[in-house]
Amino acid sequence: MAKIIVDVHLKAELLDPQGRAISGALERLGLTEVVDVRQGKQFVIEINGEVTPEILQKLQELSGNLLSNPVIENYELKVL
Repeated sequence: MAKIIVDVHLKAELLDPQGRAISGALERLGLTEVVDVRQGKQFVIEINGEVTPEILQKLQELSGNLLSNPVIENYELKVL
């Protein structure tokens, strides 16, 4: 069994209000060394059997169209 990790995050040029709120909370809790926080989401997909090039291509397509919003988000796909 293989695992595919899809990390989705806002594009760098977009404001991240949730990340900013987290950064402010960390500072208030005494962690003043934090420079920036960006939040995102992660999908862990388990595949039964080998990850073939066809499966990987389909996951790339789904990650770009279903798991992320290509207008405002980027994604990174990793096979474990």
